[in-house]
Amino acid sequence: MKLRCAILDDYQQVALTAADWSRISDKVEVRSIHRHIDNPDELVGQIADCEIVVIMRERTPFRAPLLARLPRLKLLITTGMRNASIDLAAVASQGITVCGTGGAGNATAELTWALILGLARNIVPEHNAIRSGQWQSTIGADLYGKTLGVLGLGKLGSKIAKFGHAFGMDVTAWSQNLTKERADEVGVRLAASKEELLESSDFVSIHLVLSDRTRGLIRAADLKCMRPSAYLINTSRAPIVDQAALAEALQNGWIAGAAVDVFEVEPLPKDHIFRSLPNLLTTPHIGYVSKANYEAFYKDAVEDIKAYLSGAPVRTLS
Repeated sequence: MKLRCAILDDYQQVALTAADWSRISDKVEVRSIHRHIDNPDELVGQIADCEIVVIMRERTPFRAPLLARLPRLKLLITTGMRNASIDLAAVASQGITVCGTGGAGNATAELTWALILGLARNIVPEHNAIRSGQWQSTIGADLYGKTLGVLGLGKLGSKIAKFGHAFGMDVTAWSQNLTKERADEVGVRLAASKEELLESSDFVSIHLVLSDRTRGLIRAADLKCMRPSAYLINTSRAPIVDQAALAEALQNGWIAGAAVDVFEVEPLPKDHIFRSLPNLLTTPHIGYVSKANYEAFYKDAVEDIKAYLSGAPVRTLS
């Protein structure tokens, strides 16, 4: 009898064509669920018969109460090699193996730069204006000669810094553990403090891992440190920025605008204020949603399942 595998949150209906699932079809029956299931009872009804579940990033949390209702679950695969929405202690106590996947690595950085350009040149307002019969309704902000502040100088932050250099920007960076040696290696100036970076930057882009230290790192006082002409971009994790403070900052003109790809509740509720602020550019958490990334995710997911079935799991997280 074949094992059963469910792929969750396959919004674009691409999971089954992004990789060669026939490699495990002799032992595993795979199905894809194309919509987000928020109700725990409905979710259990959909996947309780599965020994294997593949989840997309942090779209569906797997906490202890849900896991306790899935006694058949033996292998949980998350795309990416980090997922804060999985209770690793709970999966370990139930004997569930958790594996991750690699990724293409460039999608989020490219989207970040698209958002920066979109903010600077008012791409969405101008697009909407031309559709309604207007012509040249805004004046764009320049990137050349301006200061880009990067919060976090890991893989993504370093790529954004290089993009900034390519556009002729002065790049400065800060994080709690960032050293001058690392900043010099990337060719950016190390800000003495978070406040200095915020005060001196025309564009601030966040590239930090969500942790106890970074949760709420940007609060109302920090947003007030920024220039009224400055822009904030967050493609990292929503809780790094106080969401109510960001809405207040945009409504009251503390900053010129912001762009966000991440939200505390996803999908974003239809009545959320972020859907209506005119100086906020939003995308629906698509930083990692690219053809190359999906192919890498699901190819590795198939490999994870094949390796688990052979008794030698790979890319284990627990």
